Amino acid sequence: MKENTPPTQLRPCPCGNNASYEACCKRWHHGPEHLNAPDAPTLMRSRYTAFVLNELDYLLETWHPDTRPTQLEPNPPGLKWLGLQLRSHTQQDAKHATVEFVARSRLNGQANRLHEISRFIHENDRWFYVDGDFVQKPSNKR
Repeated sequence: MKENTPPTQLRPCPCGNNASYEACCKRWHHGPEHLNAPDAPTLMRSRYTAFVLNELDYLLETWHPDTRPTQLEPNPPGLKWLGLQLRSHTQQDAKHATVEFVARSRLNGQANRLHEISRFIHENDRWFYVDGDFVQKPSNKR
């Protein structure tokens, strides 16, 4: 561990909540509430944290079977996740929700911004990520 790096239990959770990882997203990844996020925004936050921490099994387990890839690749060397912003959450009905978010990262000095409106479904007493649409910046062309 680097000299100036606080112990894991003292670091804020990558999802942006003020709690530590142990007090926040770890419960969904490995704790007593494993895979039981109570709503779509919580699942979105826990999935972002899973991307940051390379929790690939969790990502696959929370991806709906109809749209889930067979495997995921770990983060490439040099990728640094910079933060998550949840922009909005819409609950269409008891089983369907959308979450708009922006996730920022940097790879080899190049900044990246992922802006997506994600679809979630509640089935078998669990929320699943289904898919999403990327939000493009409006063009200034006339």
